[in-house]
Amino acid sequence: MRKIIGLSDELMAELEDGIVLPVMEDFYTIQGEGFHTGKAAWFIRIGGCDVGCHWCDVKESWNPNFFPPVRTQDVVGKALENKIQTVVVTGGEPLNYNLQLLTNLFHNKNISCHIETSGSSPLSGDWDWICLSPKLNKKPLPSVYPVADELKVIIEKEEDLLWAEENAFKVNSDCYLFLQPEWSKREIITPLLVSYIMKNPKWQLSLQSHKYIHIP
Repeated sequence: MRKIIGLSDELMAELEDGIVLPVMEDFYTIQGEGFHTGKAAWFIRIGGCDVGCHWCDVKESWNPNFFPPVRTQDVVGKALENKIQTVVVTGGEPLNYNLQLLTNLFHNKNISCHIETSGSSPLSGDWDWICLSPKLNKKPLPSVYPVADELKVIIEKEEDLLWAEENAFKVNSDCYLFLQPEWSKREIITPLLVSYIMKNPKWQLSLQSHKYIHIP
C-alpha cells in the first residue's frame, strides 16, 4: 500500500482497511477505451502511482500526498446521486490501496464494478471486469493475468508489439485483447496497428475516443 505523508496512525489504519481512499477526482462520463467503449460509467480516479509511465496523461495523479483521504462511504454516496449502472476505478494505480470495501458498497446497490490497472500490485476488491494494462517498467504480478477480462496494451513504438504478445500469452483464453496507440504518437502508430491487427485478428483496436470528442 502506498504511504501518505503526515497521516495520523488512526487515519493510516483506515487507509489500510479501505475505509478512506485518496481520491483525485470522480465524475460521470462515457467510457472512451477498450471493450466497454461508449458505455456510461462513473469514474473514480485514485491518487498515487508507483509505475510512472513517461507518456502518462495524468501525471498529476502520481503523488498521493496531494489528495487527502476521503471516506469511501462518501465516495460511493456521491456516485449514487447519479443514474449509474457501472463504476470504473482507475488511477494512478488503484491497486496501491485496499478496494474491498469500495466494491462491497457498490455491489450492495447492484452497481457493476470495473477496474483499470497495471496489475503491478496485489488484487483487492471483487470485480465484474478487470482491464489489465501492463507496463514494462513495472510488470504485472503473475496472479493478475488469469483473472483479467481485458488486456489493453499501449503501443508507442513497433517494438512494443513484442511486449503485447508476451502478455497475450499469459492471460486466459477468454480475455479480450486490445492494442491502443499512445496518444502523442497516434498518427504514426495507428496505421501500424491496423495492419498488425489485420494480420493477427485475435487483437482489436482501442482508441481513446473520449479525447476525440473532448469529454473527460
